Amino acid sequence: MRLRSGIAVAVSVVVLVAIGVVGVLVNRSALQAADRVHRADSVALGTNNGTLAGQMQLLSAQELSDFAEAIGRGLTLGRDDAADRVKLRAFAGKSAFFGYGLAIVSRKGEVLNATRAGGLPAVTDPGYATLHAGLRAGRPGFSSVMTVGGVALAAVGVPVKTAILVGYTNVAATQLQAFVARLSADTHLTTVVDAEGRVGATSEPALIGRTIDPTLIAAAHEMRAPDFVEYATPDGTRMIAVVVPGMPGGWTYVRTQTVASFDGAVHRRSQTLNLAMLAMLLAGVLGILIFAYRALITRRRADEKFRALFQHAPDMVAVVDADGKITYSSPSAAGLLGFEPGSLQGSSVFDVVHPQDRNQLQAQFRDLVGERDGLLRRECRMITSDGRPRWFEFTASNQLHNPALTGVVINARDVTQARAFQERLAHEARHDSLTGLPNRRRMRDALGETLPTDGVAILYVDLNGFKPVNDRYGHNAGDELLRQFAQRLSRAVRDQDVVSRVGGDEFVILMPGVENEATARAMADRVRAEADLPFEIGGELVSVGASVGVNLARPDSDPEDALRDADQTMYAVKQAVAAPRKVGRHRA
Repeated sequence: MRLRSGIAVAVSVVVLVAIGVVGVLVNRSALQAADRVHRADSVALGTNNGTLAGQMQLLSAQELSDFAEAIGRGLTLGRDDAADRVKLRAFAGKSAFFGYGLAIVSRKGEVLNATRAGGLPAVTDPGYATLHAGLRAGRPGFSSVMTVGGVALAAVGVPVKTAILVGYTNVAATQLQAFVARLSADTHLTTVVDAEGRVGATSEPALIGRTIDPTLIAAAHEMRAPDFVEYATPDGTRMIAVVVPGMPGGWTYVRTQTVASFDGAVHRRSQTLNLAMLAMLLAGVLGILIFAYRALITRRRADEKFRALFQHAPDMVAVVDADGKITYSSPSAAGLLGFEPGSLQGSSVFDVVHPQDRNQLQAQFRDLVGERDGLLRRECRMITSDGRPRWFEFTASNQLHNPALTGVVINARDVTQARAFQERLAHEARHDSLTGLPNRRRMRDALGETLPTDGVAILYVDLNGFKPVNDRYGHNAGDELLRQFAQRLSRAVRDQDVVSRVGGDEFVILMPGVENEATARAMADRVRAEADLPFEIGGELVSVGASVGVNLARPDSDPEDALRDADQTMYAVKQAVAAPRKVGRHRA
């Protein structure tokens, strides 16, 4: 009897140990899969935000370059030249980035001119090192954070003739700071730091100008790709950060939080489960039935907890098999795509992919299935239940070999608004903000794309009498006149023609494929006729007129020469018309 009881107890203990070991291993496997997906998501999010932050820096450099290109030939570069200072102040007054101030600095580091008498960093400030390094490499230069009179500043530099045009921003009031501030959350801190680790933008504005943890600074200097960095604060708190290097000027995107908040409920529940199993092993004398019952309840609760994390996540989570058939989709799919909960299960994931992205995505999916632990990140369009396309950024992880998942885990995030924001920034960089027409940069690109293979008729248009309208009625009236004239030009040209505002009251019309002078002259007559019609400005009728210079550029012509010839032709026409009245030409 004792022997049989001892055997039963021994068997019970062995069974309990075996079940406990299996339970721990399964729980650890599921936890590792969740960690990998979570880390991949965090890196992808950090990379996306870091890219957007870098694009904002580049947009500021583009604005400065456009200004340098527009006025470069008109600068004297003399020390304290009054005309140069007027141009700098005019640009600072309307700049989206450099309202704090601008300066012209010689190649030897001497300040030739500036929009303000004080409040700018000294030319010997070590923060300029990264700016000069970028210029030497043939790129726009971005400085580190520099503090003057308690104000944290950052500078961007571009070459202008034999000197350097430097724009300054108050980092606490930049578009980059506004963007990072919107990323504020209770669980993490978002910062964008310079090459020395000083904070230039942050979700906690009080930290601007301070230096981040030395461990993060050292890691940012060594990293070549986005990754995680774990460290401890002086009080012993374990921290984890997503570090995204590679921004212009050696700047870095850093998203920091405690390890405890990063690991979250999944880890806490996993630890609870392991302790429960250990307790049950020690209580093996209670028998197999009691242990089995408790193990079943505990496992069921763990599964429910794990499933709840995905069901209430804002991102869409799906698991598909090797053929792309959906075996699980989170309830968030209903909110993001508009399908009924559970209706996607059993269908192919490629059915909701936009047709233009489908073939490429299927090929990449086949490669992913053939790679153990493979990871795929990209953006593609998906079709909602009502047929509308939306952009999603997704991460697909091959977990077919993982018994806890046995599928490809897909995490998708709706980035439609982020892409629209990027496209809007790109559009504003290449279009005139007053009239909405393509600006000089966009017009030159279009001319450069056409001339290698086709001729182009170029019409250079300048309004007559625009300055008197400004002087009499004010600049608001002048702006309204320019907007109305731009609308008339857009209606007058052909669909394939390009109408652009190149500055002040000057416009350029490109007519691709037109090499016949009569056709170009007819368009010039149409433009003059539109300009001769009165404009209704503030309840009054205003008449101006226009001078039009025509140049027929042959294929393989130099774009700059072709544009200059049209400009000179227009100038000659304007002089001929205005000579009796001794009216000068008004240039931007």
